[in-house]
Amino acid sequence: MNPRAPLFDLVIRGGTIVTANGRFKGDIGIRGEVVATIEDPGSQLMRGLREIDAHDRLITPGGVDPHVHLTCSDASDEDPGWVDDFESGSAAAFSGGITTMGNMSFVLPSESIADRIDRESDQAARQAMADIFLHPAILSPTPSVIAELGPAADRGITSMKFFMSLPSFADSADGFELAMRAARAAGSMTLIHCEDLATIACCTAVLHQAAGRSMRHFPESRPVLAEVIATDRAIAMCEATGAPTYIVHLSSARALESCAAARARGLPLYVETRPLYLHLTSEEYDRHDGALYVAQPPLRQRQDREALWEGLASGAIDTMGSDHAPWTRAMKLDTTLDLSRLRPGVADLETMLPMLMSEGVLRGRISAERFVALTATNPARLFGLHPRKGTVAVGSDADLVIWRTTEPRIIRGADMHSRAGYTVYEGRELTASPQITIRRGEVVFENGRVLVRAGSGQVLARGKTQGL
Repeated sequence: MNPRAPLFDLVIRGGTIVTANGRFKGDIGIRGEVVATIEDPGSQLMRGLREIDAHDRLITPGGVDPHVHLTCSDASDEDPGWVDDFESGSAAAFSGGITTMGNMSFVLPSESIADRIDRESDQAARQAMADIFLHPAILSPTPSVIAELGPAADRGITSMKFFMSLPSFADSADGFELAMRAARAAGSMTLIHCEDLATIACCTAVLHQAAGRSMRHFPESRPVLAEVIATDRAIAMCEATGAPTYIVHLSSARALESCAAARARGLPLYVETRPLYLHLTSEEYDRHDGALYVAQPPLRQRQDREALWEGLASGAIDTMGSDHAPWTRAMKLDTTLDLSRLRPGVADLETMLPMLMSEGVLRGRISAERFVALTATNPARLFGLHPRKGTVAVGSDADLVIWRTTEPRIIRGADMHSRAGYTVYEGRELTASPQITIRRGEVVFENGRVLVRAGSGQVLARGKTQGL
């Protein structure tokens, strides 16, 4: 070691650095919160207060999960909401190699976008360890809410979401289209949950008579056709408004085909899927505990799963979002629930990236570069965070994951950092998992332990969506 070499806070030596554009071996020098230099392996041009040997390890950017649901300050005993908050959600994220999360922030009819963002920003400032950005989820597109989208973008809130599966969409479709136009003018992304309410209501009513409370028929209550109808309508709204549009948690081959055709016409349309649809199928609903697997949209058929894997590899799908929506096992198996009253979603923050690396990269389904694009670079670009987030480059935040790929481990719900306490992947083997997670230059997770305090995360202001 050259004692005259510049001193860095942290030096990572000898790893294989992976970006969306390629991979190379190098030494990373970190000063403060950012990557200060990347040198050839074995460089004598730097020394660190701490040095990490990453030989025989992959190094990827910290994951950017654009789609999580963490319980916020207005949860109540009557409606407890999801069981993770910004603190436990951050711990789960770090364990899974994620350093930045986009939380869905539901704007109630009684409040403004600013009210909601201020409330959740305050809570995140107290609790978060990961870095956080917020998506206002609009339930009622009143003229005052639409007028707020421009000022929200000025303060770095450059996205909004709505749900086609809610009665408020059927009642106010014109208002949501006006909101999309306002989002486009502000440089913001519109996220849309695509399931058709009329189809769901009809199918659920018919099934209630035959199926009662059984979850076995859950996929029939929200069929692929409901997703296709809504996706086609979202595409039409994208075309009519010119608004950059992001389809959340796409689940089926038919919906993906519609999106591919729209993109071929040059529409600014982007597609997210989530882990459930890559690793499980609707057969899970036949289990005695099938309610544990309830998600919206439901799990699909094997052919849908294969189409999504192909879409990840080809670029037809742009991002992975966990849609982390954590409930306890008891909450999911509540016997008072039925096809019309559900607790949809699962805890997936700490399993999304390790499973994609294990089942995707290490099995040859996708390249390591595609892994980085899907889990870091693309979401950072689409949500106005690139190049600060989503890549390994000089000047970018030092958000990094050092991967262990030679020591398989078994997924156990009891070992998870999420308060859900269970996992739908119980007993599966991972062939890759984060050894060290670094957030803005600080080692925040190492060998199974979270090392930082609540409140050390940042609530991020974002730029305009950059497209892909």
